[in-house]
Amino acid sequence: MSGVQTVEIGAGEGDQRLDRWFRRRFPDVPQGRIEKMCRKGEIRVDGGRVKPATRIAEGQSVRVPPLPEPQARAAAVPAGPRISEADAQMIRDAVLWRDDHIIALNKPPGLPTQGGSGQGDRHVDALAEALRFGLDEKPRLVHRLDKDTSGLLLLARTRAVAGALTRAFRARETRKIYWAVVAGVPHPRMGTIRFGLVKAPGHGPQGGGEKMLCLHPDAVEGTPGARGATTDYAVLSALAKRAAWVALVPVTGRTHQLRAHMAEIGHPIVGDGKYGGSGQENLGDGWGAQLGGDISRKLHLHARSLTLTHPVTGRALHLTAPLPEHMARTWKTLGWSPEEAPEDPFADLP
Repeated sequence: MSGVQTVEIGAGEGDQRLDRWFRRRFPDVPQGRIEKMCRKGEIRVDGGRVKPATRIAEGQSVRVPPLPEPQARAAAVPAGPRISEADAQMIRDAVLWRDDHIIALNKPPGLPTQGGSGQGDRHVDALAEALRFGLDEKPRLVHRLDKDTSGLLLLARTRAVAGALTRAFRARETRKIYWAVVAGVPHPRMGTIRFGLVKAPGHGPQGGGEKMLCLHPDAVEGTPGARGATTDYAVLSALAKRAAWVALVPVTGRTHQLRAHMAEIGHPIVGDGKYGGSGQENLGDGWGAQLGGDISRKLHLHARSLTLTHPVTGRALHLTAPLPEHMARTWKTLGWSPEEAPEDPFADLP
């Protein structure tokens, strides 16, 4: 058993989650043990209590409690899940673009970005082991998509690039455009939604089932835990008054922002049982998350394009992700053509 250690965050180790730093310094300490030590206050940063998700900075001091010797820890911790060849091939097939610094995936719907409560071991972060492509470390996540949202997801192949991309996302120096099918047709056909968001606790195990509630912008400042949120939308095509193909830009990046905002203005995303009512079928009145007939009941939300400045080359990088199978079928059924949509329907706005 080792004694208490004080470890300084070194150069190049900052701007990452504490638990990720800890796993790299002590790779045979499992995630569950790290979370327990944080809960008990055994791991501290600059003397203060922290959570596993606390972001650390260069020069900070981390108190590390006594740990079993590496051999004992390795014997006590079962080996991590093995990635099946089928899953490895699946995640490699999802690669849209890669160079020595970045990998872009077209994430399939239903695949979580990270592990968590009830998510198991099959998620992008774990499957990234199959995306090393000759490098020593697996690529790192720099942003996230909901489990049921498909589309563009970036991974960084080095720590330095991960830091640069994370800063770019936080500074809103990237541009993400989502495509969705919504119930009814928003009016006006182009606009901005500015409802704030606050998390409502879930009722499942470990708080599962939590969702975001919308607030009037004036109520955000006086509501604990609330944050401002802004979404731009544009109708690209409509099926009479029953449904619309919309482009969405999350100006801010809050949890479930697009789903909560569209439901709040009366046009939930098709297939969204959490915010649109799982049992509500849209009969033409502009509400209900299911269209019925041949239209899939899966969530119709897709991260269609991503534009950013490459953190190493400095060149503009524009990436586009094809629609997943269930959404492509919906487009075909409704007579919509992805090729006819403008690359950026908001480009001409002041």
